[in-house]
Parts: sequence; structure tokens; C-alpha cells
Amino acid sequence: MKFSAEIDKSSLFPVITLSNLENGVSAEVYAFGALLNKFQTPVRGQLTNVVDGFTSPSAAIAEMTPGFKSAFLSPFTCRMNKGQYDFDGKVYQIEKFFLPPHAIHGLVYDAVFSVVSVHSTNEEAQVLLRYHYEKNDAGYPFAFTIQHLWKLTLGDFLSVTTTIEHHNDVAIPYAQGWHPYFTLGGSIDTASLQFSSNQQLEFDDTLLPTGELIDDRRFEQGNLLAGTNLDNCFALNADEPQVCTLENEQLKLSILPDLSYPYLQVYTPPHRNSIAIENLSGAPDCFNNKMGLRLLAPNLPVVFKTTYQLTVK
Repeated sequence: MKFSAEIDKSSLFPVITLSNLENGVSAEVYAFGALLNKFQTPVRGQLTNVVDGFTSPSAAIAEMTPGFKSAFLSPFTCRMNKGQYDFDGKVYQIEKFFLPPHAIHGLVYDAVFSVVSVHSTNEEAQVLLRYHYEKNDAGYPFAFTIQHLWKLTLGDFLSVTTTIEHHNDVAIPYAQGWHPYFTLGGSIDTASLQFSSNQQLEFDDTLLPTGELIDDRRFEQGNLLAGTNLDNCFALNADEPQVCTLENEQLKLSILPDLSYPYLQVYTPPHRNSIAIENLSGAPDCFNNKMGLRLLAPNLPVVFKTTYQLTVK
């Protein structure tokens, strides 16, 4: 067998490792948050992890906020204006985490997912995780089921396919995203970033979109990150391949979202040891500005997918 999928149940919650046994590439996924904690490959004899994750499962629980490393954003992405929105003539107020003055990063980032299945063959290793949101927050009284299928395949591709389904009587508002931090080793100042966008969303001073778009072509051909500070959302060019690359002298990480993720949020933290590259189905505050907001019909699964590839130079 070329691939393996193993579950460690000795921690507070299951930890799943997907491995290519022939070349040493592997991914570590926590049932807590269904988050990706490691995506690693041998580089000149040393195993290199490109995910800025946690030191242990208990650390993930203790340190999830306010950094939200590897958190899935559901059912809203990034910031929601003061945690309020109007839907079908009624005003709702989110109760969960706030980075004042706004609610931030959804409601399931700290959920513990059930491990539905693990599977490995000569071509892939995968794990399927599932969580049922049961109207836990009064600001979002719409039950839904979210599942993430993590899959490591030949060619050092790692994909995550997210499926949302609900059985409410009406369509429900929804946006999907996730919040990984990536590192290629050392400071991000030595790395370059490239993606297909020529417009960023204009933000107000609280990081909410104003509705205007700003011409920004810095990253179309690639741009060295030294001296660049980002906490911005970009609209990806719909008529071009949705490819984002982060690379330095030794490694290249390719991010390949499907068309369900038309926005890319990028954040450079002050420590500059990693960079958040976030695929989003809807813009920040889309429950209010409607930029990418989805209305999900009952009993009809909706799928979002992103794929990653590691290349050693």
C-alpha cells in the first residue's frame, strides 16, 4: 500500500494522519475544528511543515482565538457588522466571538467533528469528518450539517471538499471559508505571492467592505512580500485559472480553489513567520453587503473545494 490513513485517539479528540509512504509527504488533521495542522514534505533530508499550526490538540483548544489558525469559517466569513444582519424581514444578532465591534469568523471553528470514515489505497488517503450545527447561536437559528473530506493523492496534492446540507423549511443565508496560516520556513519576507486578481475590496477603518473596488495588480505576476503588509480581501479574476502560489528558494505551495471560492483574503501577522491565505465563498460582511452571499436551498447539498500542492525546488 502506497498510502496510509491512521487515527490517534490518545488525545482529547482524534488526530488523523494521511501519508504517502513512498515519499514521506503527509497531512495531519484534527477532529477539533476539522482543521489542518500539518502538511509536510522532506526538503534536503529535513521534514518541513508548511502549516503554521498548533503544538498539540490541547493547545488548539486553548489558542484557537483570537488567531483562528486553520479555522473553518461557517456560516459566515471574516467580520459581520456588529454581529447583526437582516434576513427575510427579521434582524438577527450573533452571540459568539467578537473582535470589537464586529462578530468574527463564524460559529463552528471550535466544533469537534465526528470521524465518519478513513480510507487508503495505492493512490490516496482520506478522512471524512462531520458536524451537525443545531441552532447553538440565537443569531443563526438554522440547523445544518457540514462535512469536510480531506484527501492526500498522488502528485502531492492535498484537497479539502466541504459539503453543506440542511433541512430547514426555507433557504438559509450562508458563506464558507477557512483561515489557514502557511509558512515555507523563516520569515515570509523571503517569499513571493502570486494570484489572479486585479481588484481588492475597499475596507473602512474597521475592516468592513465599503462596496467599492480598488485597482490592485501587485500580485498578478508575483510580488516579494518583504515590506508588504496585508489585511485585505481580493476578488479573483473569474475568467482566469484560480491559482495562488506562495514560494521561496526551496518550496512552492500552490493553492487551487474551485469557482465556489471567488474571494481571497490575505493577512500578514506582525510576527511575519507565516501568512494567512483564506479562500472565501463570500466577502467579509456578506450577510449585509450581499457580496457572494449564498442562499442554500433545503435538502440540496452544496460543495466547496480547495486543493493544495507542495513542490520542492
